[in-house]
Amino acid sequence: MRKFLPVLLALFALPALAADKPWGIDKVLGRPDAPITIVEYASLTCPHCAHFENEVLPKLKKDWIDTGKAKLVYRDYVWDPMAEAAAMISHCSGDRYFAFLETFFHSQDNWLHSAKPLDTLKSIARLGGMSGEQVDACLQNRQLLNEIMARKDDAEKVYGIHSTPSFVINGKLATDVAPDYDAFVKLLK
Repeated sequence: MRKFLPVLLALFALPALAADKPWGIDKVLGRPDAPITIVEYASLTCPHCAHFENEVLPKLKKDWIDTGKAKLVYRDYVWDPMAEAAAMISHCSGDRYFAFLETFFHSQDNWLHSAKPLDTLKSIARLGGMSGEQVDACLQNRQLLNEIMARKDDAEKVYGIHSTPSFVINGKLATDVAPDYDAFVKLLK
């Protein structure tokens, strides 16, 4: 029994992979039946997340997601009220969700460092087809915010996530992910 004790202790130290569940607000980029599932936890105010979105994801999308080898599930891991607002607006955009994420990441420096970042976010949303009333109603949606925050809490409990971006690939937390395409692809292989 003594020789199995370290193995048993190691098993109990692993995150509860089966506890991960799909959320009603999850959005999937790619084919639902793709053999590799990448779950990205990111914040729209995180510069490292913007780097991943702007530099790595386009190649990953072309080589892995568009070809059906992988799918990406994006999950908000919000750090601050501006990240909450941007995440909520993205969710309220409907089928333009990933376009809104991409736009917010690409223009992150502009809206985040503007004199009135929330007004700038609202302007971007209006350019994306959301009326001012839709944006205001969205930002008042406590149920949506509660689900975003519950999903964040779940990521902390299930995977021990405390930084962004963080990636779970086929149920396993990828640690020490460099924001580099080649390093990321090694994890997928």
